[in-house]
Amino acid sequence: MRVLLTDRFCDRAKSTSVQTDYFDENVSGLALRVSAKGVKAWTLHFTEPTGKRARITLGRYPSTSLANARALALEAKSAVADGRDPRGVGNEMSVNDLAARYVEIHVASLRSADEIKRRIYRNIVPVIGNVKLSEFHRRDATRVVDAVTKRNAPGEAMKCFEDLRAMLRWAVSRGDLDHNPIEGMRKPQGSKPRERVLSDDEIRTLWNSLPQALARNPEHQRVIKLCLVTGQRVGEVAGMTRSELDLKHKLWRLPGERTKNGHPHTVPLTPLAIELIGKSDTEQVFPNPEPVAVAQTVYRVQDRFGIPHWTVHDLRRTALTGMAELGVAPIVLGHIANHRTTTKAGMTLSVYVQHAYEKEKREALELWADRLQGIIAGGAQVMSMGRGTR
Repeated sequence: MRVLLTDRFCDRAKSTSVQTDYFDENVSGLALRVSAKGVKAWTLHFTEPTGKRARITLGRYPSTSLANARALALEAKSAVADGRDPRGVGNEMSVNDLAARYVEIHVASLRSADEIKRRIYRNIVPVIGNVKLSEFHRRDATRVVDAVTKRNAPGEAMKCFEDLRAMLRWAVSRGDLDHNPIEGMRKPQGSKPRERVLSDDEIRTLWNSLPQALARNPEHQRVIKLCLVTGQRVGEVAGMTRSELDLKHKLWRLPGERTKNGHPHTVPLTPLAIELIGKSDTEQVFPNPEPVAVAQTVYRVQDRFGIPHWTVHDLRRTALTGMAELGVAPIVLGHIANHRTTTKAGMTLSVYVQHAYEKEKREALELWADRLQGIIAGGAQVMSMGRGTR
């Protein structure tokens, strides 16, 4: 059937049989092929130099617009006129190609670059890497999400969907796609926020089991212990550098590019923390551990620790909860955790209160370190921060 194709016609076109070809009156040979299920694809019918009739697919509608399809068809017809095979002409970019460009050009500048790259190459590329952008369909996103969900990782599934959506939006902004095929899709529900806090007995058991449980990973042991001692994130601890440390003043100064919220953060170091940091000639305090590697190691050998399932992030929650039980004020806990929602929550705090609570942070962390060492030894009692404390 030959018609004057318009955007409105393409949007409403339906098949009258198993499949229907609507040939464009403007560009000979270009057709919108519509299946009985409503799938629409652009095809170009042409005659090879040998005289044999042939057909190639130029992309799917609406990922490939009418205007783009006409441009691709004319480019392919020009190749035929020059005696070249038009099958290599057109929008052949795949998800794998897009992922490589996205990671190199855009993701590399983000603070969470390593995690995003890991998720893309672990969960997205292996499943739909070979799918051409011109043929990308919503069900391809569903395939990615389903594969991750089957691993009982709802939080990871939600983040992978967000990564894919962001990558496709980036492609649209660059002109690699005319529109985002999964725009408007509901993202999968992530896992509920964890509330796990280790008990005193669990802390003792975990701490004392680390040398045997992670015998081949002494650096992982130190990272895990420092997370519990300082209450900081595993990524911040694992990435600690000597230039961030001021051991003379017992401080760890995290630059904004190394924190989750982008704001510089100072962590007072207790004697226990300094002992765990140790001394070395390398700039990286922990040359080998990556945050993801530490978390994966913990997940893989859960049965070695002698306590119910836990994650490295649970240690941060445990430390902050332990300090709260010792009477540390919420505003001080917010400064220790570098939570801007607590420390700069309102006009009064953000504008008028510029106090950094460094003294209070040190008192709280030292009190927690004393308590922690008592727990590990097997006999600590909870002591609140009264007026006379320290």
